[in-house]
Amino acid sequence: MTSKKTPGTASAGRQRTSTPPATARKARQGASAPTVALSVLQHLRELYRVSQAHFQRIEVRCGLSGAQLWAMAELNARPGSTVSELSKVLSVHLSTASNLLDRLEEKGLVRRHRGPPDQRVVRVTLTPDGESMLRLAPKPAEGIIQDALQRMPDDALVRLERDLDALLQHAKLRSRPATMMPLADP
Repeated sequence: MTSKKTPGTASAGRQRTSTPPATARKARQGASAPTVALSVLQHLRELYRVSQAHFQRIEVRCGLSGAQLWAMAELNARPGSTVSELSKVLSVHLSTASNLLDRLEEKGLVRRHRGPPDQRVVRVTLTPDGESMLRLAPKPAEGIIQDALQRMPDDALVRLERDLDALLQHAKLRSRPATMMPLADP
């Protein structure tokens, strides 16, 4: 995971419209389990909808999927990454990362090249057009959810991971392959 963002970053300026945590905790104290379950459902819906709206803004402004833009942001942060390295930081299958790069290369936004010391290794970098596109793209480039996760304190992330795992344990249907698919793509 990349380092956490600090309050001085671009994404820290977004306004929060939710109830302050202390007020929300007080409201939940004594609330029935069905009421809390509905509140959690509403939070999940909101997170999903704002994430989808962000991906739509990226599509309209840049003609790219959210996953493509995130890949470009990672290549900007790590110029000369291999496809394998990119697939790991995006948490997607190697073939998914390769397909993302194929589409970006067709648009002239990335370039693959072989270089010293090992000619067998293919490295990927942004082109000048890719760098320009990334500068103009809606922020955060990595997406709303990934950005929020990066900014959460470690102890909160650990609790969230545990609680989401418990939620998935109660789900009647699961899809392990879905864990390696970008949210921005269908």
